[in-house]
Amino acid sequence: MTMPKRVFCAMIFCMLAAMTARGQAARTADLDRLKQATVFLYQARAVDNNLLVRCISSGTLISADGLIITNAHSLLPSRQCDGDTIIVALNVVLDEPPIPKYRADIARAEAGLDIALLRITRQLDNRPIASESLPVLPFVEIGDSTTTAIDDNLLVLGYPELGDQAVSVARGTVTALIAEPSAGGRSWFKTRAELPGTMSGGGAYDTAGRLIGIPTNALSAGRAGSCRYLSDSNGDNLVNSNDHCVPIGDFISAIRPVHLAQSAIRGARLGLDVRVESAPAAPPSAQRAPAISRLFFAPSIVDGLPASVVGSLPTNTRSLYLFFDYANMTPETIYELRVVRDGVPDRIFSLPPLRWSGGERGLWHIGAREQAWANGAYEFTLLVDGASVASQQIVIGGAPETRARFSNIVFGTLDRDNRLVGNGSIVPIGSIASARFLYANLRAGAPWSAIWYYEGAEVARTTEAWSDDDFGSKSISVAPQGGLLPGQYRLELYIEGALSATSDFIVAGASGGPLPLIFSNLRFAAAGDRLATRQTLAAGGAPSLYALFDWRRIASGTPWTVRWLVDDQAFFQVSSPWQTSETGAGFAVSLADPPDGKYTIQLLINNLKLAEAETTVGIGQLPLDRFADFAGTVLSGTVIDAATERGISGVTIVLISEDYAASEFVWREDQIVALATTDRRGRFQFARPLAFDTFYSVVIEADGYIPHAADEFLYEPDQPFADIRIEMVRGS
Repeated sequence: MTMPKRVFCAMIFCMLAAMTARGQAARTADLDRLKQATVFLYQARAVDNNLLVRCISSGTLISADGLIITNAHSLLPSRQCDGDTIIVALNVVLDEPPIPKYRADIARAEAGLDIALLRITRQLDNRPIASESLPVLPFVEIGDSTTTAIDDNLLVLGYPELGDQAVSVARGTVTALIAEPSAGGRSWFKTRAELPGTMSGGGAYDTAGRLIGIPTNALSAGRAGSCRYLSDSNGDNLVNSNDHCVPIGDFISAIRPVHLAQSAIRGARLGLDVRVESAPAAPPSAQRAPAISRLFFAPSIVDGLPASVVGSLPTNTRSLYLFFDYANMTPETIYELRVVRDGVPDRIFSLPPLRWSGGERGLWHIGAREQAWANGAYEFTLLVDGASVASQQIVIGGAPETRARFSNIVFGTLDRDNRLVGNGSIVPIGSIASARFLYANLRAGAPWSAIWYYEGAEVARTTEAWSDDDFGSKSISVAPQGGLLPGQYRLELYIEGALSATSDFIVAGASGGPLPLIFSNLRFAAAGDRLATRQTLAAGGAPSLYALFDWRRIASGTPWTVRWLVDDQAFFQVSSPWQTSETGAGFAVSLADPPDGKYTIQLLINNLKLAEAETTVGIGQLPLDRFADFAGTVLSGTVIDAATERGISGVTIVLISEDYAASEFVWREDQIVALATTDRRGRFQFARPLAFDTFYSVVIEADGYIPHAADEFLYEPDQPFADIRIEMVRGS
């Protein structure tokens, strides 16, 4: 590209020098910027024209147009948090309490992950406000939490009290990476930072000031000191223990990694709303007490299931998982794991009280890897709603054992050559299901057993003396009377009466190769499709994109997942139990008012992609300005008086399109790439990243100062963040 010959002013040379120096030096967090982007949130309920606070939390602005990330448990309606209004208080003056400014709506909520995205939509007095009418709000940069490692330093920001104090900053380190089925090996970061419960929903940052997580706890108003009385909720003109106690939660030691919210953030920024049209509402379940059973340990996991079962582990163990069955759990259930080693509480591997992130029943695990487990006798105790419900012990230490063991169970069907075929975890409807497993150190004649279960009930059992080799693999089968029924199955393998390996599998669909035929005829609705037309009219005529599919032999309660992508980037993913008929046609999933782009829908069970379809809307490519998180430089800085070196408020900085020179700028919308206005301290930040390798012109104006205008400065790909200092000279 040939650059036009334009003259740079001295101010631009200073700006470039500052940016280059910052790009080469180690980046440090701008605490003032992070504080300004930290908000305080009230969930309230209108009673007699008064707003009564029901729940509170911290939150973080992640875009200049009012998108906030926080926890879900303090905002979604529940028994404890039964409000209908969300108030957003901003950090207007540093080191002072936040000031209520706006109301917000929930843009997206992931109850299982306990993550919610809010969008500012109204003034404090409830007048609607368009996003383009909002002032440019301070926001933070989202980092890559998939690279966060043990011993990494953290900054955690949030409000330490009830909205009557300034933002608090705590420092700590990542002490462990905790795994759960809901989010994989990085479900939680553990930290020893001292974080009060009201900082739940705030922001955890790396040392460069990039958001990598959301500190999270569980609200509990029943525990002494864990709630506050803030308003007269019963109308007796008194604020006392007879009123609603606003829960504030326990001290926080768990952080939810932000990468688990990336698809939801993308969907919220694009304004995409997906609805599962055909699934009926889940019937209310009987209010039975939560139950935990069958606790055991595994040294590793394969596709979320235990590789084997152990009662002890050797010195230098670096991976351990506690498995258990659960039933009658709800999103409001509070669970906790307490780990004790040699009688002393182990804070690294314990989980604090948290909201349940699984379904109503199933198999769960909590574990940690990439961390050395010290030698000792461990006791793991599970608590539900504050009460101890189950415990299990394991000893770590000594030399590796050469005990007999089974491991790595996979499921499928046997071909004519007696080879197992299939995907390992889903078996089609038929008469026989087979399993293959590894074995080691087995001696001839050792008693062993295989027990098969269907939906928790035993359907087959064999007990034999071992007659195979000492090491190898073995296949066994089950043929229940009446054939395989759709639903959840389990195999347990025992050696001399002790559980050695166990795994679950699903039976569904028809035989069709490695993947069973469960979902079929996945397609996008054509304009003349009567079903789509009827649903569009029922929805009020708003344009929608419909995906339809047929299904066969899926048992009620089978977990399945629907995922949407736009231009190959996921923006929606929800897992839930199957709730409609066992076989049928025309299941509909809709996407309201999609912008131009290439859209893909995927249907999954057990993380296996079983069906996929693709279509295009409009030009088939998402407009760049609809993607708020495209790669580029996040530009912020300070404008100061050259003589006093004090920040100047109200300065307007305008970046101009590469198609225009600064001298051609006449305040036309098509000329403006981005603009920002300095705050009372002279700080500014542009609302959108600036594209790499693109030449920008700049105009800077402030009352009483000589204006600046210059052409053609650019950002290199190694400058993802730039913080500049601009000096202004007063006019004569």
